[in-house]
Amino acid sequence: MSGLNEPTAFEGELTPRQIVGELDRYIVGQHEAKKSVSIALRNRARRKMLDPEMREEIAPKNIIMIGPTGVGKTEIARRLSKLVNAPFVKVEITKYTEVGYMGRDVESMIRDLTSVAVSIVKKEHSLRVREKAAMNAEDRILDILAPENPFDPEDIKTLGFTLTGEDQLRRMESKAERTRLERERKREDLRAGRLDEVEIEYEAPSAVSVPMMSVIGGAGLEDMDLHLQNMLGDILPKKQKVRKLPVGEARGLFFDEEIEKLIDMDKVVNQAVSRAEETGIVFIDEIDKIAGAEAKSGPDVSRHGVQRDLLPVIEGTSVNTKYGPVKTSHVLFIAAGAFNLSKPSDLIPEMQGRFPIRVELSSLGEDDFRKILTVPKNSLTRQYIELLGTEGVRLEFTDDAIDEIARTATRLNDEHENIGARRLHTIMEKLLEEVLFTAPELSGRERNITIDAEYVRGRLENTVKNRDLSRYIL
Repeated sequence: MSGLNEPTAFEGELTPRQIVGELDRYIVGQHEAKKSVSIALRNRARRKMLDPEMREEIAPKNIIMIGPTGVGKTEIARRLSKLVNAPFVKVEITKYTEVGYMGRDVESMIRDLTSVAVSIVKKEHSLRVREKAAMNAEDRILDILAPENPFDPEDIKTLGFTLTGEDQLRRMESKAERTRLERERKREDLRAGRLDEVEIEYEAPSAVSVPMMSVIGGAGLEDMDLHLQNMLGDILPKKQKVRKLPVGEARGLFFDEEIEKLIDMDKVVNQAVSRAEETGIVFIDEIDKIAGAEAKSGPDVSRHGVQRDLLPVIEGTSVNTKYGPVKTSHVLFIAAGAFNLSKPSDLIPEMQGRFPIRVELSSLGEDDFRKILTVPKNSLTRQYIELLGTEGVRLEFTDDAIDEIARTATRLNDEHENIGARRLHTIMEKLLEEVLFTAPELSGRERNITIDAEYVRGRLENTVKNRDLSRYIL
């Protein structure tokens, strides 16, 4: 145990308290949920410190979040993945069907997770070769604008393919020097952007026409169409086509092509598969929609069938992907659902056992709405201030306006369907509708707009009173 307390053991890793602190910057309240996910994340760091034999035995403790819509379930998982740059994928369980029926099978969520991991690792490798790729892209453009060939055909004919004679040698050296200087001048102009509008020609492989085809089948075949077409596209011979485009556009195109050449994709894939297996996070939303009584008649393809297919994926299995097999034993699964028409005990017992940690998220109240409007780094009010600021409009919210907005959101959630923090989006759009519409036409002192409690009541009074609700209030 003493080794775990060494300050260097978890260098670069966040403590659970630090993770909760980071989440507090973006998500209001829900301390218990934040605490649970922070512990799960820290346990991954602890697991890295163990010997391989023990490390293999320790599996992540999956979490199920229970709470109404709009209280931060998805946002907690998403922010968690960003904190550690972990592969993250959010799926809605209602999109999956039992194996053997048309629709996505549950293993496709792991294929999606692996693709995300490949994108993350590829981006990291790209950052390491950016300078080299930029230089190579410059050279390719200069090879077109100022080729690096110091000899022209006339010189070669005159020399008779010999290098005898001092005059001829000096002439060659002078021409080579002029070419070098011209190339350097072009390079300076290129970097200064003075050549961006110059049009150049280059040979590019043309797209190979591949017949469209479709594969109908069960598990793992939903992406087969694309894979077969890519495979045939690689087999068919490539044709060269002359393209014309401005230097500014060509520079970006060549840069991307050079990065692809410099990246070792085998290494990228190996690292990505390992990262997906060890640090991947799958957020399964709407899990309460597959809970409930088993169908009395007909096939049960989207409830118990999906639960049964999901069991081995969560417990730990090997899923075949286009990047190779991926083991799911150490992937962290976070499920979430409102459970307003069912309860967690309605899930089949095996599924309940695979989510040992349950966290209940509370409904948002007036104080929570007030914090959501002001506390987060990119709060809702700040978003509108910045948006209107792009057109020179200075928007300001008074404290009593914030109180009134929070009070209105709470009242509407209590009297109608509780949609959590999403209520604030509908209220803010209705509140600022006129300002957003007229902002480009405002001038002078009109560009300074203060939103106070009276303004809020005036804009929302009819909406609050209307039992039918307006188009803004869901």
